[in-house]
Amino acid sequence: MRPSTGSKALWSELLPHEFHSRLKDNSTVYLPLGLCEPHGQVSAFGLDTIKAEWLCERAALRIGGIVAPSMGYHIHESGYHARWLEDEVGDHNPCMTGIPPAIMLHLFLYQLRAFVNAGFRTIIVVSGHSGGNQIDLRRAADLFMQRIPVRVWVRSDPELVEGQFEGDHAGKYEISQQMYLRPDLIDMSARAFESEPGSGGRLALGSDADEASPEHGKLIMEACLDRLCIEADRMKRLQSNETINPISYSVIESIMSELLQSANEWVTAQPWPGQAAVSSQSRWKPYERYAPDRNES
Repeated sequence: MRPSTGSKALWSELLPHEFHSRLKDNSTVYLPLGLCEPHGQVSAFGLDTIKAEWLCERAALRIGGIVAPSMGYHIHESGYHARWLEDEVGDHNPCMTGIPPAIMLHLFLYQLRAFVNAGFRTIIVVSGHSGGNQIDLRRAADLFMQRIPVRVWVRSDPELVEGQFEGDHAGKYEISQQMYLRPDLIDMSARAFESEPGSGGRLALGSDADEASPEHGKLIMEACLDRLCIEADRMKRLQSNETINPISYSVIESIMSELLQSANEWVTAQPWPGQAAVSSQSRWKPYERYAPDRNES
């Protein structure tokens, strides 16, 4: 992903003087969010993380700023996810890196704290995992911005190309992305495993996955990147040098306490309106309606 010039944008790879030089030029940090979850028998688990990382690093190299360490854990069991999992994987173990909403949002607030305390004033969050989770992240970000004078912008990759391409799960959209980004992590012949006992069958593969192509993936990813860079450039021009005192743990705990008051409104806490109920015997039934005080005790 890094060009031949040797330019670096990953926080984890920067020396201190390189970090401060990039920060002085552009106080934007990019946070790639993803997940390990099944994308059919044909694709590696980490597709969501891979595309978020690609977008963040390319944007940082084009516009400036620094890419934070990726978050490869996300919300994917509770609320509307539960019925989706029953339909797409049944009781087969999907081998996911899923965590509960309150844990994810709590950690997310502490990530925002770490960014501000390190000197960043613009925070761009790109989630390769979507469906509604990003709405709850924006809810947390809004509360954070009410207390802290920074800008936090959260989008999933399908939102970046809304009106141009329609996102999906492991269908023509996502499988094309993986074919373009990491063709070594796609093997369409692995569909043969769908018929093997205990394999999980289609493992959430989209019905139009056979229409995927690297050429289509390139169009999607370049459109995503163009939209991301437009926003990153706009936010760069709005940056201020306002001094912000270090944020304490107590401030984050106060924000989280306020966020928990609206837990019954979180998108990831309940089924979609009209969504069929999860079967009573399903392994996903306990997570269908999420309440932090009940589900995390």
